[in-house]
Amino acid sequence: MSPQDQHGSRGYSVPTGRPYALKELQASLGSLGDHLRELYDGAHPAEYDGIADALYVAFQTAAGLAPAKSYTGCSQHPNGALDPEAPDGWGRCLLCNDRRRLGLRGHGARKAAAPPAGEQRRLGYPVPEPPYTLDVLRTWLRTVEDQRFHLGLSSAAEDFVRIADDLHRAFIVARELSRPRNASGCSEHPGAPIDPDAPPGEACIFCAGRKRRAQRSEQTPEMLPRIRRGERRQLQRRFERPPG
Repeated sequence: MSPQDQHGSRGYSVPTGRPYALKELQASLGSLGDHLRELYDGAHPAEYDGIADALYVAFQTAAGLAPAKSYTGCSQHPNGALDPEAPDGWGRCLLCNDRRRLGLRGHGARKAAAPPAGEQRRLGYPVPEPPYTLDVLRTWLRTVEDQRFHLGLSSAAEDFVRIADDLHRAFIVARELSRPRNASGCSEHPGAPIDPDAPPGEACIFCAGRKRRAQRSEQTPEMLPRIRRGERRQLQRRFERPPG
């Protein structure tokens, strides 16, 4: 039954809270264009914080309008346990992954794993693949903008699912753009300050400090001569004592 037929039938009623939530979603999406116009290629990561926050608020509102997502992304065990060591391309459901592991062991090591999903899903919501650029963010926001004009009180649940997924994609892109740039070239500390005295390729100040400490620890410490009882150690003064 289409939303129009539902609206005309006597048994249809608008879900509780949908008018207020839909109005809030439309208002939050209307302000995204103003944030986006202020961005440009090479903008500082801090300039993406505002649009990332606005996208997250809009995503939460849209997620509340859509039906609840599966916690594991599995149709058989939507609220089951999560697999903390799920291989690439596998789902997050621990029960299904255990069955798959047993099947792989039973049929030998040559049996291939299930084909990887086209898009990673985090707690049921899609996560786009990198690279994350301003053009990609604009693309997802244009998609969201096209969908918002067709949303109404009688819209189908799939319409809210679609816009919630696209808002989550746009939020992930904006969040990654708001992270500190890897100016040091270090994969372990991408947002680390640059050491001006470090050689090329070792500009990370944290890694440079760790290397210096390791070099100092490898040096043999100088042992002071043992002083016999009753003797006093003769120390050299670095500065002359001022005259009295």
